[in-house]
Amino acid sequence: MKMSHKSLCTLIQRLNSSTKLLPVTRSSVLAHRFFSAEGNKPANEAPKILSTLFPQTSTTSPEAEKERQEQEEERRKADEKQAKHMKYGMYVFSGAAFGLTIWSVYEFGSPERDSNGEIIEDEFSSKPVIQQYIQRMWKSMTYYQKMIQEPSRDKLLPDPLKPPYIQPPYTLVLEMKDVLVHPDWTYQTGWRFKKRPGVDKFLEECAKHFEIVVFTADQGMTVFPILDALDPNGYIMYRLVRDATHFVDGHHVKNLNNLNRDLSKVIVIDWDSNSTKLHPDNTFNLGRWAGNDDDTSLFDLVSFLKTIATSEVADVREVLHYYRQFDDPLDKFRENQRILSEQMAELEQQEQVKPKPAVRKWTPSFMGGRS
Repeated sequence: MKMSHKSLCTLIQRLNSSTKLLPVTRSSVLAHRFFSAEGNKPANEAPKILSTLFPQTSTTSPEAEKERQEQEEERRKADEKQAKHMKYGMYVFSGAAFGLTIWSVYEFGSPERDSNGEIIEDEFSSKPVIQQYIQRMWKSMTYYQKMIQEPSRDKLLPDPLKPPYIQPPYTLVLEMKDVLVHPDWTYQTGWRFKKRPGVDKFLEECAKHFEIVVFTADQGMTVFPILDALDPNGYIMYRLVRDATHFVDGHHVKNLNNLNRDLSKVIVIDWDSNSTKLHPDNTFNLGRWAGNDDDTSLFDLVSFLKTIATSEVADVREVLHYYRQFDDPLDKFRENQRILSEQMAELEQQEQVKPKPAVRKWTPSFMGGRS
């Protein structure tokens, strides 16, 4: 049953007048204690009556207060337990780190020994023992860092062939992914590699004038099976993978200084400028192939490379530097060839000079000018 505040005050005032109690105010109503009809002992029903008369008033029983205190105590104990575990964990971690440091110093800083177990003297043997171990460990760590960041060997290719064997005059360095093949993945087939249109003819023609090398930043376990299937005739003479690259600023870079070849005769075909940033003048940037079947870039590229080879260019970097300024080098090459063909046709018509091949030796006409 709900009663308004005004009705409640009127009821209590009537009770006071009959029992000669003091006048009841709002504050006295809120502070009024309820007694049972049997005596002055507080009734157990008082909280219930309060919640009925004043629904907005909340009271907490001793049992609820005790339960709340128990929950707070449990939370406090859980927090203390968690803090204790974290403290022990930090002790264990610090101890493990300290132990690992001591082990590393001992393992990588110990002097080498011969077959008889005798210590081999080195440049650190004359120094204090602790300094010896620390410096040997630092040398070992820098050695492993060098293994990761630098090529696995100084000479990536063997020395050029000696007579009577024939060494091709030029070296062609090819990126595999998105130049010769394109990786494709589906749920049904997984990873597959698609051959670029004209790749077979491209390798066959280039092998007549170039020493072909595939140089890629991919792992050997991925590259070798693909090249075995791509080049059954063995036109690709050498295969260089990730361990032959430099790791610079987060990129695997192809350092041509390690090729063991004359860089004036080296041409790199790649779409990623970061991988050849150490030798931009040796690079011919080819558009990255996305797997489309209407691509004809390799047909134009083989014409460009054959032109360089048959022209007996002394330094290919001059040609590549010229074409590097254009967004589409192959398109510029086609335009230059068209202009040269028109010039040759005009000369033949005038019969002022003897017929000569479109390309014979390196001349300014190769870059679009008149010879």
